Amino acid sequence: VAALPQLVAAGSLPGYRRESETDSAASKSLPSPSEALCLAAVSQPLASQELLLNFFLALSHRNTFPPKMIRTSFVRLAVRPLSRRCMSSSVPIIPLYINGKFQDSKATEFFTVTNPATQEVVCKVPLATPDELQSAVDAASKAFLTWRDVTPSEKQRVMFRYQHLIRENMEVLAKIITLEQGKTLIDAKGDVFRGLEVVEYACGAASHMMGETVENVGGGLDTYSYRQPLGVCGGIAPFNFPAMIPLWMFPLAIATGNTFVLKPSERVPGTMVKLAELAEEAGFPAGTLNMVHGTHDCVNFLCDAPEIKALSFVGSNQAGEHIWQRGGKAGKRMQINMAAKNHAAILPDASRAHVTNSLVGAAFGAAGQRCMALSTVVCVGDTSEWIKDVAEKAKALKMGAGCDSSTDIGPLISPAAKKRVEDIIQSAVDEGATLLLDGRNCVPEGAPKGNFVGPTIITGVTANMRCYREEIFGPVLVCMEASSLDEAIDIINANQWGNGSAIFTTSGAHARQFQNRIHAGNVGINVPIPVPLPFFSFTGAKQSMLGDLHFYGKEGIQFFTKPKTVTANWNPDVAAGVKTAMPILGSK
Repeated sequence: VAALPQLVAAGSLPGYRRESETDSAASKSLPSPSEALCLAAVSQPLASQELLLNFFLALSHRNTFPPKMIRTSFVRLAVRPLSRRCMSSSVPIIPLYINGKFQDSKATEFFTVTNPATQEVVCKVPLATPDELQSAVDAASKAFLTWRDVTPSEKQRVMFRYQHLIRENMEVLAKIITLEQGKTLIDAKGDVFRGLEVVEYACGAASHMMGETVENVGGGLDTYSYRQPLGVCGGIAPFNFPAMIPLWMFPLAIATGNTFVLKPSERVPGTMVKLAELAEEAGFPAGTLNMVHGTHDCVNFLCDAPEIKALSFVGSNQAGEHIWQRGGKAGKRMQINMAAKNHAAILPDASRAHVTNSLVGAAFGAAGQRCMALSTVVCVGDTSEWIKDVAEKAKALKMGAGCDSSTDIGPLISPAAKKRVEDIIQSAVDEGATLLLDGRNCVPEGAPKGNFVGPTIITGVTANMRCYREEIFGPVLVCMEASSLDEAIDIINANQWGNGSAIFTTSGAHARQFQNRIHAGNVGINVPIPVPLPFFSFTGAKQSMLGDLHFYGKEGIQFFTKPKTVTANWNPDVAAGVKTAMPILGSK
């Protein structure tokens, strides 16, 4: 194995065909070096398989093997669970993970996952059957009966092992994300890391579950409270953060004593497969974490299942409002994070260079597919001239496949997403706005079939235009103008969404005025994407959030637990006899 790169490069590996030799009957009878590596990995113990996988990824990075072979072998090694990694000419089918085991679904319908940079098929996702969905809930229900009574210290030890394994496998997870979702590798690592931080917070969940005590509240009575887990919880995750959003959900739920059933996005299932593998390796007991796949029917099942006591969701308003209404009728506790239109107010006293860099990164990074993307700028005074600087820097960004280390912006998730973004751009032109930078018809070198839209800047935008009324979810910056900070605040507050907002200024007074008056839940002062760290909570507001307890942090702990208050009397006054009046405990 150590000599394989040199042998392949020299084309002199006896007993193996060249990677490019696929036509002749003779060549088909011999394995290629990449196939030999895969076959060798299958026969090894778990630890050795991981070593071989990391070695293979290193070869991919050095371009030892042709790109098509790299993608095919990577899918087989990294996306499929370790127990099912084998050579096959068919497209890999993603498994379910129920009661501590990966299992093949009996589904007859599948969703096809494609690489958004190339349109090559990556894998197929089964739309789980009703019986399979119920078995996942049953497994979680059974596991809860014992997991809830495991000591907080032992739960934390499991989480400590889990965060260690995620950190060790960050490179593998990032490559899966890039393969399925399209974002650049460095952005994918950030995706994993922001989720890892929530797992780290979950390692200390016990201290945030501590209750309160008051002794002798009345006549020898003591009152104390503590927090208990809810039971089975569910999660529905989006495509844009395949690692971070699931890790916002199930680690904190499980650390507080619950069990979990997760539906990852059918567009990006591979990351969750790997996270489930790592959870098993970390010591999650069977049934504490379950993974199911599907689309509308799966979502409706999770909303309706009476065993599921709480449901977390991140995604569009259309889906979120449906889940809120359907799950609400079933009596579930819910946290629903939805669409956004995040604004930045630019004041003339701000640093022009910092504003330029911040807008380019926050508006166009991840191809704008972030619920905290800075998609709208409100220029106060003559700062509208600064947008020309933003356009110049945006022109220099390189579009391309996320696996290319020189790429700045990857593709959109699907051809339909690309068409929608381009339609919104055209609507802005039709409604009288100006295209300062047009990213349509973008065809990066080496990726002619990808779902690419380049950085786009629209100026002269008013509140009635479609490009402002809708969340675009693409690399598009919408520019508006205001004569004062007060007017800018009024414009921002009039928008229906309130995930985040930012101000760029060197004035403490203006910054304080902004943070106090703005309605958005996450506010940045000279910070373009103010996503709080996990010891706070992600406090989206207005139509960006349904529910009164937010993701992660102290509110996340509260969401996955319920308070119980106990009043105890160990010295009852039997001589007092029967009292039918309302007890007045604090009278003496």
